[in-house]
Amino acid sequence: MFAGDQLSDDKFLCGRLRLLQPVQGYRAATDPVLLAAACPAEPGQSVLDLGCGAGAAALCLGHRVPGLALAGLELQPAYADLARRNADRNGIPVEVHEGDLARMPHPLRRDFDHVITNPPYYHAGGSPSPIAARAQAMQVETPLSGWVSAATRRLRPDGWLTLICGADGLPEVLAALAPKLGSAAVLPLAAREGRPALRVIVQARKGGRAPFRLLAPFVIHEGPTHDGDRESYTAAANSVLRDGAALLAPFR
Repeated sequence: MFAGDQLSDDKFLCGRLRLLQPVQGYRAATDPVLLAAACPAEPGQSVLDLGCGAGAAALCLGHRVPGLALAGLELQPAYADLARRNADRNGIPVEVHEGDLARMPHPLRRDFDHVITNPPYYHAGGSPSPIAARAQAMQVETPLSGWVSAATRRLRPDGWLTLICGADGLPEVLAALAPKLGSAAVLPLAAREGRPALRVIVQARKGGRAPFRLLAPFVIHEGPTHDGDRESYTAAANSVLRDGAALLAPFR
């Protein structure tokens, strides 16, 4: 568990959510917010967040779409505890379980309408963070194909997987979708107009048969370069990252 002096109280969605996060360790930034915004969940549906960390993605989604049955799986007990605390303090119920993808806790062995996930994206063999909790949260141990397989097992027929990962992981994710997931769409995330997309959001449906779609990039920042100590979000990115709007239109 993290002690009080090891935690910061951070604003998300322009203060609509407040999340306790470790001062040192893995800290959620824009990825879980974008992931939550892209999930096409509707009130009354069920959502499982695989690797939920301190709960950022699940809580951003729960804030945007009231009435969801939210659940999370988290490997590290300290982060699972934070997810429960953050859910309570924001008044958004989330059922959080500790466990590994390969040994899914029994209460989560049920069908969900949606699975969302933000898997670790630094491959083993690099220089891990000296902070153990951060290293474990960000260093790849289970391959991306394992995350896709675990999500597939938890989805009901016609359920949706929404996943965010590094662009270099896209081939592995796409290869892992077959044969059970289809109707895949990929949204590249570009920091600025004309820059390569370093991250992507992948969405696929269990049993889907629609053709694959590569969507136009979603651009995060205005201007060709960083020009000072300001966010410089595009209007579309600002609506998602600060106002909590959905990021569904590109997928439709």
